[in-house]
Amino acid sequence: MPQSIVTPITHAAIFLVVSINPGKDAEDTIKAFCPDLSALRRTVAVRDHDAQLSCIMGIGSSAWDRLFPDARPKELHPFKEIKGVHHAVSTKGDLLFHIRANRMDICFEMASLIMERIRSVVTVEDEVHGFKYFDARALIGFVDGTENPEDDDAHKAVFIGAEDPEFENGSYVIVQKYLHDLDAWNKLPVEMQEKIIGRKKFTNVELDDESKPDYAHNALTVIERDGEELAILRDNMPFGEIGKGEFGTYFIGYARSPSVTEEMLENMFVGRPKGNYDRLLDFSQPVTGCLFFIPSADFLDDVE
Repeated sequence: MPQSIVTPITHAAIFLVVSINPGKDAEDTIKAFCPDLSALRRTVAVRDHDAQLSCIMGIGSSAWDRLFPDARPKELHPFKEIKGVHHAVSTKGDLLFHIRANRMDICFEMASLIMERIRSVVTVEDEVHGFKYFDARALIGFVDGTENPEDDDAHKAVFIGAEDPEFENGSYVIVQKYLHDLDAWNKLPVEMQEKIIGRKKFTNVELDDESKPDYAHNALTVIERDGEELAILRDNMPFGEIGKGEFGTYFIGYARSPSVTEEMLENMFVGRPKGNYDRLLDFSQPVTGCLFFIPSADFLDDVE
């Protein structure tokens, strides 16, 4: 059984990235925690089933080798930084916890219980509290995740199958924390913003081919191989602190192969063709970048 990646968009999320401290004691603590994660989620979820709590655990490349040296997912590797017109950085992170619910207090309780178990053996690298913004819009004002696959198409896009049978029902996820220059973005005419994104701002209707530039965000993130368009599942969330003037989008993209998301990012940062980059990056800077493998729920439950 896979982890609960394919779920409806929720109103709140916590993204927690940690590194495992050196030493066998730390590794043993994390391995002992893995089969307890599902029980912890049930403990919190029973308080409000309508909150739709889910918690996904991902494991980074170096951490996987420490925890499970006997077998390795075929495409697991560290996040590859990209140096193009703009820079996609690669940052530290051994474990990802993607916690979602329709109530932030439910997310907070789940994160608290996780850290209660593992705090002594990890270092927190990043923690972001995300929220649903109006009708699933990013803080730049456009609807996010419009092209997400649904139902069977979502499962096909996200979960590993016969190509890596030992890790069937697993997945890969790439996360990046983007900070927006909203002052500069909001000074752009709406028509220019729409050309950069490739959609109408208020109606969310895609621009026609004659109106859409080839540097539009939704043009550069279309990936085709052997005549088939490949998809990823995004569950991005806005975040921000008004007092600090810090506003952003936490990008999180799940796929059965990380190469799909990596090709999208290459197109965005380097360009397709080279130099024809995503103009959204003139206003949005990634400050983190990690790749994790998402083992199946069965795999986590069976860790000894």
